[in-house]
Amino acid sequence: MARMKGLTGGARARAQVATVLWTLFALAAIFLAVGALCIALDANRDNGLVTFVLDVADAVDLGIFSRDNGIKQFDGGNAETKNALFNWGLGAVAWLVVGRVVERVVRP
Repeated sequence: MARMKGLTGGARARAQVATVLWTLFALAAIFLAVGALCIALDANRDNGLVTFVLDVADAVDLGIFSRDNGIKQFDGGNAETKNALFNWGLGAVAWLVVGRVVERVVRP
């Protein structure tokens, strides 16, 4: 909050919106990364928390970074793990990069 000292009302509002946007983009990236980790560690999919994380990760992958039909598809042994790590990892990085750009554009 020290960065907001001395800002006018409009600039302060833009700074707060930028912070909220960055937080949302970072949360999307975190869900993708934790979802990929759950797949890699073969987490119990009957667990409610694991199911929640995987469902949110499936939603924020936007279909572009889908583990079932993403940027790159692997075949053979451990294909599901490789697909999740590659596609969701790439998606997490994309969310962070785009989030930072959006945050910088909005912030005064």
